[in-house]
Parts: sequence; C-alpha cells; structure tokens
Amino acid sequence: MLLKLLLVACSALLSSLAAKRFGHAVGGTLAGLPMIAGPIMGFVLLAASVEQVRAIALATLVCLPATVAHLVTFAWAATRLGWPLALGLANAAFFGLGALLPQLGLVPEAACLLALAVLAAGAPAMPRLPLVPGGVAIPRIELACRVAAAIGLAWLIIRSAGVAPAAFSGLLLAVPITGNVLPCFTLPRHGVAATVALLRGFVRGLTGFGAFFVTLYLGLGAWPPGAAYALAWLAALGAALGLHAWQRHRLAGLA
Repeated sequence: MLLKLLLVACSALLSSLAAKRFGHAVGGTLAGLPMIAGPIMGFVLLAASVEQVRAIALATLVCLPATVAHLVTFAWAATRLGWPLALGLANAAFFGLGALLPQLGLVPEAACLLALAVLAAGAPAMPRLPLVPGGVAIPRIELACRVAAAIGLAWLIIRSAGVAPAAFSGLLLAVPITGNVLPCFTLPRHGVAATVALLRGFVRGLTGFGAFFVTLYLGLGAWPPGAAYALAWLAALGAALGLHAWQRHRLAGLA
C-alpha cells in the first residue's frame, strides 16, 4: 500500500508540474503512462511467477477499454456539466463497461487487439475544442490539493478492494486515479478546452500504457523476464512519443 500511495503521489505531482510547464496535453500524456502500474509490475515480477505476471497483464488489458470510456465520457460531459456530474457519469461508464468486459471471455489475442483498437479510437472520439498551447498557472496550494486528493482516493480504493467481492475488487484496483483527480481540478479553474486537452493527452499516454502491457504479456512468453520488462518500457515510451510527434505533425499540416 505504501508503495502504491507513493507512486500515486509522484504521478499526480509530476503530471501537474508538466502541465504547469508545458500545458495540459503534456500533463495528461504523462499521467496516462504506466507511472504507477509499471513500477508495481516490476516488483511483482520479482516476487511472482511469470505466468502470474502474464495473467495480471492480461487482466489489465481487458479493463483498458473501460478506462478510455471513462476519459471520453468525462470530456463530453464536461462540455455541458460541472465536474461532479462529469465525474459521476465517467465512473458509471467505467464500472458499467468494466463489469461487462470480463464476461465476454475474450481470448488473449482478442483482448490485446481490442485494447489497442479502443486506444486508437479514443482521441478521435474526444470533443474538438481549440486551446492555446503552453504552460499554465497552478498555485502551490492546488498542487498540494491534487496530490492529497490522489493519495486519498488511492487509499480508499485499496481499503475498499480488501473487503469487496473478488470480481469487484479487481475492477476497483483498475480505477484511473489520476484520471479521476486531475480533470476535477482542471475543469473549474482552466475551463472545458483545457480539460479536453488534458484528457486527450491522457489517452495518448494510455497508448504507451497499452503498449507496455501488450509487450510485457507477449514478451514474458518469449524472452527472459528482465528483457521483457525493459522492452515493455521502451514500447510504452516509443508509442507515446511517436503518437505525440504524429499528432503535432498532423496539426501543423492542418494549420
């Protein structure tokens, strides 16, 4: 629990600092990367068998479409509603789809392909709103509140998962913590366009997240654990940076 809370705090802080320096889209991209799950999987890889780690990676990929649904729902809801209602609708989409997906009984290859396909569709499904790029003002007190909210939510999820039924516990642990916290601070202070930019960046980062777990799942079946883990991180960073460069090139072409 202590490790996860520390990673959650670092993720919320670094993502917010990135938004402060480079803009909301960059902060969202950083938040979407496996900054929490990646290090945890490294520790799990040291303590558990390869098959157990592959099972966890596959279960994470099965839930990934629900995370994208959460982000897209929040973005569209934010165009008309305040953050409390947007948050409620986003989590309803997450838990509704997240409860359905494991019941489909997808084979591993189909689960991997579905996760990647939904990630590819996530950014185009977002509202299209103009936003001037660049850093934004985030006071220190707000940074502290973001970190505190993320830690509080993570602690609540971990404690609840310990007493909830097994099927619901797994879904609870997949809740996007920074995806719940950061938009709730961004919407009232910086507006709808900034929130959509943050969430679109989050989906871009999740592309790296998906690449990490697909590579880890497939790699552990073919390579030594250390090599598979290192390649998973390379795939995560390569996917996120490559998508970021492609989108910048596309926007420059449209301009």
